[in-house]
Amino acid sequence: MTVTKAEIAYSLMDEMGLTRLTSLELVNSLFDTIREMLASGEDVKLSGFGNFTLRDKVAREGRNPKTGEPFEIAARRVVLFKASRKVKERDSNPVAG
Repeated sequence: MTVTKAEIAYSLMDEMGLTRLTSLELVNSLFDTIREMLASGEDVKLSGFGNFTLRDKVAREGRNPKTGEPFEIAARRVVLFKASRKVKERDSNPVAG
C-alpha cells in the first residue's frame, strides 16, 4: 500500500482536528525540512520511525539491457532509509483490523 502526503494530511485533519490547509502545510513543511537537512549533508533521525542517511555511490560500468552496449553509470549520492526496530516489529506483527 502506498501512502501519499495528502493522505497523511487527511489523517492529521481527522486525528488532530486541523483544517485541510493547515495539515497540508504541516506535512509539506516536515518533508521540506527533511529534504533541506539531507541536502546540507546531515542525517535525519526520527525516533521510533527510522533514519534517513546519505551514501555516495562510486561510478561504475553498466550495460544497456536492450543493446548490450556498455556505458558508465555516473557517481551519485543516494538517500537510504532504515526503519527503526519499533517499525520493523510492528510490520512483522500486524494487528488484525
